[in-house]
Amino acid sequence: MATTAVDPVIAALLARNETVAVAESLTGGLVSAMFTAAPGVSRVFRGGVVAYATELKHTLLGVPAEHLAAHGAVDAGTARLMAEGVRERLCSDWGLATTGVAGPDSQEGQPVGTVHVAVAGPDGSHVQTLALEGNRKQIRARAARAVVMLAGEQLTARVSPSE
Repeated sequence: MATTAVDPVIAALLARNETVAVAESLTGGLVSAMFTAAPGVSRVFRGGVVAYATELKHTLLGVPAEHLAAHGAVDAGTARLMAEGVRERLCSDWGLATTGVAGPDSQEGQPVGTVHVAVAGPDGSHVQTLALEGNRKQIRARAARAVVMLAGEQLTARVSPSE
């Protein structure tokens, strides 16, 4: 069986007996689909929230309205707050988030391909800002893969609770 991008993340979560939840904007459920395609993932995957509309980032994920008004949805801080919010609201050890501009038009003054991915975990939050190339489908897929890779990096960097 071919290894997928989420396999190392799932393995690390299983080894630590930890869970993950996902908050998605521009990826529209792709990250959740990557996780739920793996057999047995229900032991670690709590769920996902697709908060495509800006106001849902506030009402469902707890991103402060003042932050959204000042910085918008396409913002590194918004990605961090989304990851922290989904982690808290879905009672998971880890929260992943994606936000950005997949196109075809710019948004909030940000060019197509501007993407922010975030991972919130027991030791804090980490955000990556990316300038992705490609069409809408490619940008969304690359953003989904990027947040999974960031989660893998953070899980690998973290000392397991038993150590």
